[in-house]
Amino acid sequence: MPKNTKVTQREHSNEPVTESVADLLSLEHPMDYKSSQMSMGLSPGSTAPVKALIPSPDPDAEDGRPAWNNKLEYILAQVGFSVGLGNVWRFPYLCQKNGGGAYLVPYFILLILIGIPLFFLELAVGQRIRRGSIGVWNYVYPQLGGIGVSSLMVCGFVGLYYNVIIGWSIFYFFQSFQYPLPWAECPIQINGSQATGMALHVILQSRSLAEVFVVPECDKSSATTYFWYRQTLNITSSIDDTGGLNWKMVLSLLVAWILVCLAVIKGIQSSGKVMYFSSLFPYLVLFCFLVRGLMLKGAVDGIAHMFTPKLEKMLEPQVWREAATQVFFALGLGFGGVIAFSSYNKRENNCHFDAALVSVINFVTSILATLVVFAVLGFKANIMNEKCVVDNAEKIIGFLNTGVLSKELIPPHINFSHLSTEDYAEMYRVIKTVKEDIFDQLGLDSCLLEDELNKAVQGTGLAFIAFTEAMTHFPASPFWSVMFFFMLINLGLGSMIGTMTGITTPILDAFKIRKEILCVACCVIAFLLGLLFVQRSGNYFVTMFDDYSAGLPLTVVVFLENISVAWIYGTERFMQDLEDMLGFRPYSFYYYMWKYVSPAILVLLIIATVIEMAISPAGYNAWVEAEGAERFHSYPPWALAMAYSLIVVAMLPLPIVFLLRHYNLISDGSNKLSVSYRKGMMKDISNLEEQDEQRFILGKNPSEAPSPMPAPRPYLGPGGTQEMTNTNYGTSTKTGYQNIGSPESEL
Repeated sequence: MPKNTKVTQREHSNEPVTESVADLLSLEHPMDYKSSQMSMGLSPGSTAPVKALIPSPDPDAEDGRPAWNNKLEYILAQVGFSVGLGNVWRFPYLCQKNGGGAYLVPYFILLILIGIPLFFLELAVGQRIRRGSIGVWNYVYPQLGGIGVSSLMVCGFVGLYYNVIIGWSIFYFFQSFQYPLPWAECPIQINGSQATGMALHVILQSRSLAEVFVVPECDKSSATTYFWYRQTLNITSSIDDTGGLNWKMVLSLLVAWILVCLAVIKGIQSSGKVMYFSSLFPYLVLFCFLVRGLMLKGAVDGIAHMFTPKLEKMLEPQVWREAATQVFFALGLGFGGVIAFSSYNKRENNCHFDAALVSVINFVTSILATLVVFAVLGFKANIMNEKCVVDNAEKIIGFLNTGVLSKELIPPHINFSHLSTEDYAEMYRVIKTVKEDIFDQLGLDSCLLEDELNKAVQGTGLAFIAFTEAMTHFPASPFWSVMFFFMLINLGLGSMIGTMTGITTPILDAFKIRKEILCVACCVIAFLLGLLFVQRSGNYFVTMFDDYSAGLPLTVVVFLENISVAWIYGTERFMQDLEDMLGFRPYSFYYYMWKYVSPAILVLLIIATVIEMAISPAGYNAWVEAEGAERFHSYPPWALAMAYSLIVVAMLPLPIVFLLRHYNLISDGSNKLSVSYRKGMMKDISNLEEQDEQRFILGKNPSEAPSPMPAPRPYLGPGGTQEMTNTNYGTSTKTGYQNIGSPESEL
């Protein structure tokens, strides 16, 4: 301890004690205990202790920290943060890829083993300590204070590109207010100029058909694919060619950041109100799409395909790894948003119930979104399959007319004017059997519905290409398009509010700065940095950040969160804190999950992630204009260095903070505890204050008095008696909230 602290000066002084520990913690002026009624509960002039005349204030009510207006706002905020775009376009893809209904089994098991326990842990520490991610982990174990900094940096990386996706949705949203939809058909090129919609019909009336042809890039792909890559992104053919800024996307990104800024500028007082709409509206849209989708031809085929279990997939380690990763990110673990939101709760709030409720809502939402996606994709698959049958039937008619095929090969009951998929499948089998020697040269497709349903699509490909193409076949397609992209905007906005709260709350806890100024500054800086993603090559950088900036760093962050609470602070001690805070002791299930099962699964997940990164080629899918298709390209050296630097930069605070605090080069962070935290600690040290005051009254020397540091509860495992100690700053001390928040560290 520094020699010039008040505690040291008091211990070496012969003067009577005139300051209480509570005074030192709250940095207030010394109190005159002879005339104080609040400190000892004495009436003026009395010499014997009596009951306090004024009850102790509630720290939650008077600590000045903002609080949720009601429990519903808080639950909606947590749901809005955890339920995001990944529930709509990542979870359905994983179901399709990893065995359909069989994938739900490992997902649900891992949700129970790591999802709910770790979500409960983050809710509990945020609510108990009432600070953001940096302050929480400085408080639990200062040497691992880098956890909060790494969490904040990952939030920054993710927020940069996540809001670009919201910008894309905003662009599509405004493009949906026209009929026909601009991506419904390929543009026609006439003497070097393009035209679509009504303008095309006017031009066709005045020009010869010989001058008209479909844009080659669109003809080789599809109308929705062309609109996405050329009209929206105007993408380059490689990451090396930046192509300059795409000003349509710059404007969309600006609108997206303005929306985010307005939602978070007043903290939870503004974001809480926004959550009523942004969290609930997506469910309205999903239910509308589900009802409409079930009425479409082929919807049942899509849902049946999705839920048909492929049980053999459950034996593949890759399926379990992807299920664990999805559980991990679906709940927003490690981002800091969960901790930040829960820090605005009262300490007695039942966060155990909140953890279970939000986790179940998240899982049910993923199932609902999957039903909607596969109902619509089943409809699209039927449309594509019918188109395939028509195109190949025309090929067969041509072969019959030219004599390549004999008319005797065609079954007599087949009518080419009303050709069903079953009739085509029968005709296809006959031709393949009889003309086996020349069949490959005919170029006929099998046109199986199963093949269309097996085309796995995720991410932007699902939202902006596959789903968008399906909606062009809906009656009143502009209405459904407006609803869909407005839903995506709200889903993204809910997640961005949580991400921004995870950034601003730790900063506001540590520094005295107006939240309005901080929010505006963060949004302006993020918009300027986000210009990287609205170049013509910006989509490639979005892919890079999505692949590298969050996956491994966040897994390590949550693993260290688990270790710091379960092994350094002590699981039994943490369970006792939860009992004091909640009024009941959580199930023993959580004890074993936090101490053994969750850390083991996270270690396996980290190892599997590193192995996956090592064996998978680092690259991206580049759009080749001449082919109208994507081709995989490896990252150039500078891009590969940039990708790996994202991982390094995000994880660098962990060893840096550990070493700096291990060698006492920086403070433990407790001197930056907020006023709200110091006032909250008043209640915990009330007994210590009484001893301090009695020591003054009885005239004892300071050297005879007990140490002012409150003794922490020892860590005891189930049935154990061994006390857990920790070597901190060169001395052996007991770990725990009480140690880190002791009067010495406070001063």
